[in-house]
Amino acid sequence: MNIRTQISMVFHLDKCIGCHTCSIACKNLWTDRKGAEYMWWNNVETKPGTGYPTKWEEQSEYKGGWEIKGDILKPKMRGRWNRLLNIFSSPPMPTIDDYYEPWTYRYEDLFNAPEGDDQPTARPISLITGEPINIEAGPNWDDDLSGSTIYARNDPNLESLTDLEREQLNELERLVFFYIPRMCNHCLNPACVATCPSGAIYKRGEDGIVLIDQKKCRGWRMCVSGCPYKKSYYNWNTGKSEKCILCFPRLETGQVPACMHSCVGRIRYLGVMLYDADKIEDSAKVSDDKLVDTQLDTILDPFDEKVITAAKAQGIYDEVIIAAQNSPTYKFVKQWKVALPLHPEFRTLPMLFYVPPLSPIIAKMESGKFDVVNADSTAQTDHLQLFHSLADSRVPIKYLASLFSAGDTSKIDHIYKKLIAVRLYMRSITVGDVTQDDLKKAFETGNTNAEEAVMIYRLTSLPSIDERFVIPPMYREEAIESFGDVYDHKSGIGFGFMQKAERRL
Repeated sequence: MNIRTQISMVFHLDKCIGCHTCSIACKNLWTDRKGAEYMWWNNVETKPGTGYPTKWEEQSEYKGGWEIKGDILKPKMRGRWNRLLNIFSSPPMPTIDDYYEPWTYRYEDLFNAPEGDDQPTARPISLITGEPINIEAGPNWDDDLSGSTIYARNDPNLESLTDLEREQLNELERLVFFYIPRMCNHCLNPACVATCPSGAIYKRGEDGIVLIDQKKCRGWRMCVSGCPYKKSYYNWNTGKSEKCILCFPRLETGQVPACMHSCVGRIRYLGVMLYDADKIEDSAKVSDDKLVDTQLDTILDPFDEKVITAAKAQGIYDEVIIAAQNSPTYKFVKQWKVALPLHPEFRTLPMLFYVPPLSPIIAKMESGKFDVVNADSTAQTDHLQLFHSLADSRVPIKYLASLFSAGDTSKIDHIYKKLIAVRLYMRSITVGDVTQDDLKKAFETGNTNAEEAVMIYRLTSLPSIDERFVIPPMYREEAIESFGDVYDHKSGIGFGFMQKAERRL
């Protein structure tokens, strides 16, 4: 058992309001520079929709992630020799048109325009060429419009739906969309690390954060093609690749990453989880329907005495184990099993998990009563007339399964029934219109109980910042000790210096 620690995240999609505050916080902090204008390490997409970059989920075109060839797990974008032959040209890489050409405005036109009858306007100017452009795309171009036929019809996840289900998604009274914030997943089996020819991308051993060494990077952009989530970007100004660093300078000082700290809806949770590195390859080589279960099997129980003993023997400190025991991500992912990874079929074992959104209720007024309507147009449902049938959900279960469980609808069904049981239990307390028999049936259907329902409710609705973000100590001073004296390092790296200052002879 090779125990390691991994910083992981959970996003509760029922709470996301699509305000993009997280994206702006990240943009202002990390990518507000020349060459990084089009980079959005954190972005919020509207689903159904094509996302950013356009149709990033279509791996038949982009060749990202992993695939199984016989008994061997290989990057989908070809082997080493093929990558070497195409090292200066990577056809499966998205172009700037798949993102958008960043622009600014020529604001001086507002002041220098000659006098006339028309209101002067500021012409959009490309930040790459400096020439006037016509704006045709942006990082959230289809924001709040992905439920419409114009944008939703190109969503690759709709391929699993029947023609009838697609038509129902476009009906005005059923029209629905939800938001998915995306950032680097800091995967356990990152394809960007495997496809980088120069070895510039690496996964930190102490916390699992995936980083790019700017000194080693040669700008071959294989990481852009290899990452199935398209969260590695090429800086056209510096000739280097860049990506989300999970605000590791903030984490090392006990601060929350900028995108998470600024989240208005408080949908984000961060914590540390223990995992068995020896199981990674076997977990990624199973069939699609087993990928979620095998990934969960790699995550270890921090309360298990055997795991605690082995972790201590391998140099993991008590404070880190305690942080893993209090981790909100462990509770959502492994203990309660209500959060799933995004596209596990890419086989990167992503460590960013999502709690799927509950669809809005479909109901109508009849004889002065508010009744929930299910597929056969009756008021009786399998959820006590307070929720419509899962089979009649506005967002089809197949669509959510294509996003979060590699097509396994049973995983989504299980989560929905548990979340509905939580809502019914809290309603029985606050409103009192749910009978004990109905509540017992909901608990049995959702495979939960009153104690667990209260814990899920509290961490979802009433968490403090210390409960949402449990940051383990990083012990960076010990990592520095392996290369030299801590105090020499501290005095040698002054404020504003990126490397040790040395006198030139």
